[in-house]
Amino acid sequence: MESDSTVIYRHHIAPPRAFTQFSHDLIRHPRLSSDAVRLLTWQLSLPEGARESLSRTAERANIGATAFTRAKRQLKDEGFVHERRLQGPGGHWVTQQLVSNVPLSAAEAAKLLARTPVAAVATAVSPQLAPSHAIPAVGEPTAPPTDGHPKEKPEGNTSHRPPRPPAPETEPETDPETAALPLEEAQALTAVFPHLSPALRHIPPAMQPELTRLTARWLAAGHPATAIRFHILRGLPDGTPVHRPGGLLRHLLRDVPPVPVLAPPVPQPPAPAPERLLSPRLLGARECEGRAHVHPMLFRPVNDETLCPRCLG
Repeated sequence: MESDSTVIYRHHIAPPRAFTQFSHDLIRHPRLSSDAVRLLTWQLSLPEGARESLSRTAERANIGATAFTRAKRQLKDEGFVHERRLQGPGGHWVTQQLVSNVPLSAAEAAKLLARTPVAAVATAVSPQLAPSHAIPAVGEPTAPPTDGHPKEKPEGNTSHRPPRPPAPETEPETDPETAALPLEEAQALTAVFPHLSPALRHIPPAMQPELTRLTARWLAAGHPATAIRFHILRGLPDGTPVHRPGGLLRHLLRDVPPVPVLAPPVPQPPAPAPERLLSPRLLGARECEGRAHVHPMLFRPVNDETLCPRCLG
């Protein structure tokens, strides 16, 4: 990081030719990356009528595939790039790309793109799509020649073999190991994997059966669903983008560890009852067992009597 004492001097010479004027708001856009600005300025510097696509510009500017996808998404979000697909002559689909030096709304971009006819777009992209001027064949269309029905008993050698008898229908064999797995519970748990983390959002649908079988093996081994989800979240890389979430899940679920055995709790001895604290004045006193008292009556016995002097008298 540069210190505050750094002083920058700029030397600038206006080019006499081959230059394009750009707005400072475009070059210093806070939400456009350097690749997005380079892609946009390169497109705007092309001569009038040039049909170079954004992907071709990215190749010439040495912008990689991932960076190009991110830059194009930024330009579309900010309104500098708009796309639409049209069906031209012959049923061929053509993609129109509109690049602007100012942000445009979807309605404004649609008006500009509507000025170019579909046939002109298809011809500009691929001249072979235009209708040919070849002279059609002479004569009326004829039906294909037929020789009637085939004979019941063909004579001589024939290259057509008799049809084979249909094979008896057999029920598909079921793997006993797969049949014993809780596939329904595993399928419901596998459907939750894309919602555990944004890194797992794009799991290929073709991998769902394989991930379901791997998850079912964990459930059959005794692992609860919470433990499986925690194992997957713990195995995700920190700060590194996941390009193949299906392959990562396959790697995490391939080996099934044993279920940890929890040690039984050790019984604790009962806590001793707290001794009743007595005042020093009440030491040696006991409660009278007589029925003449409304409230408990304490007295200090002389020998081993159970009644107070009042009840004894």
